[in-house]
Amino acid sequence: MNAVQSVAAIEVDGLRKSFLGPQGRYRVLDGVALSIAPGEFVSLLGPSGGGKSTLLNILAGLDVPDAGQARIQGPPPAGAPPAAPAGAAAGGPRPIAYMQQKDLLLPWRSLWDNILLGPELRSRAERRRREDEARALLREFRLEAFAQAYPAQLSGGMRQRAALLRTLLCGQPILLLDEPFGALDAITRGRLQKLLLRVWRQYRKTVLLVTHDVEEAVLLSQRVVVLSAMPGRVLAEFGVAIPHEARAESPETLRLRARILKMLEGPDAAA
Repeated sequence: MNAVQSVAAIEVDGLRKSFLGPQGRYRVLDGVALSIAPGEFVSLLGPSGGGKSTLLNILAGLDVPDAGQARIQGPPPAGAPPAAPAGAAAGGPRPIAYMQQKDLLLPWRSLWDNILLGPELRSRAERRRREDEARALLREFRLEAFAQAYPAQLSGGMRQRAALLRTLLCGQPILLLDEPFGALDAITRGRLQKLLLRVWRQYRKTVLLVTHDVEEAVLLSQRVVVLSAMPGRVLAEFGVAIPHEARAESPETLRLRARILKMLEGPDAAA
């Protein structure tokens, strides 16, 4: 897959954002700049509170920056709603599906109806068209037996898997994923990481993944972007040229992981 194209799918330039707290205003993002090519898989790493989720919220249209720009390029698929239901955004059509840290499943809808919400919002015909794909993914996610269960009847890990499945079924070209595997056990996490990679390769999605797991970032991404602690700013970017099938056992993977960890533990990241 050739991820290098003339127009970026995601373009962030000089982004600043602050919030009002008990002690006054505090800055969360401080001049963040980031460019992601169409079809590229990028992970965003950094200490807690460094503005990673805020950056995704701004890209989704849920927050407005104080300064700078955050642009999403490309038209949404035909008949798409203003924003994908995985994380509904304001501010006009955006060709994204956003999975936030909370699963945001609708409690009055079954798991089956939750995962097909995106296609349903486009049209009944689109929902019917995506049902076979939904059934196949339910099996891969090991949720087939719970299709008619409601969110309150599911474990936290099941709800997380359902939220990721709903995000994939939105059919949007850009995926914003905020720690999608954080609530999963190691075996399930590894299986869904491989499934995400397969979807990325098959459908040429643009993926921006927020994670605290350095190993996960190195195993999945083409590029790892490291943010500082609050206020977040880009400290470094690391390209990952190792073929995915060789990463788990590659000495180069271990060296890259060690370099990123050293940066995250250093004074610049913690400042």
